[in-house]
Amino acid sequence: MKAVWKRDLTAYFNSPVGCVFLFAFATIMNLCFYVFNVLGASSQISNLFSIMLFLLILITPFLTMRLFSEEYKLRTDQLLLTSPTDVWEIVLGKFLAAFCVFALALALTLVWVIVIGLFGVLSPGAVAGNYAAILCAAAAFISVGMLVSSLTENQIIAAVGTLAVFLGLFALSAAAESSLSPVMGTVLSWFSLFARHQRFLLGIFSLSDILYYISFTGVMLFLTSRVLEKKRWA
Repeated sequence: MKAVWKRDLTAYFNSPVGCVFLFAFATIMNLCFYVFNVLGASSQISNLFSIMLFLLILITPFLTMRLFSEEYKLRTDQLLLTSPTDVWEIVLGKFLAAFCVFALALALTLVWVIVIGLFGVLSPGAVAGNYAAILCAAAAFISVGMLVSSLTENQIIAAVGTLAVFLGLFALSAAAESSLSPVMGTVLSWFSLFARHQRFLLGIFSLSDILYYISFTGVMLFLTSRVLEKKRWA
């Protein structure tokens, strides 16, 4: 797993993908911080993490599209699948590589905490909750992107397919909020990644929501491993 993680993490920065991702993320989010917090003289950061969640919808497909699709296109997947490495190790290694790139991008936003701590009123609980929530959401999004990438050798199709899944999940959240049936709204909200994230933004830190994100990510990674296992024995 460590070898796969190191290989893929290095590959992100040997190509423009990692640098472009970091630049786009940092530029957009720091611009939002300047507009809403610096110019608006506000210490609240929940709005920034709400924007960040929607930004992830747009840029996560760019981060995950190459994970398996590029391997299929270059035929390097044959080397991976015929190696003594377990399929789970391959999946986890690639997942951790993509997650580390996002974590690095997120770390660049820690300057917000410093600025707000120096010039505003910092709420440590709210800050920790928002960072934990966005990390959980990012893990879930990356796992979805990995699954879609494992299904095709075309990176564009992988990116568009991942974006379509995200939009479908967002539609599920919108349906939960607009449902005329309280029971249906509750059921849809329970399955919605976005509705659970909104609870964190409201200051509601729930262990069940954390466990949901972990479980969702685990299921996506399991399905990805099944796709690779099928290819290994095909």
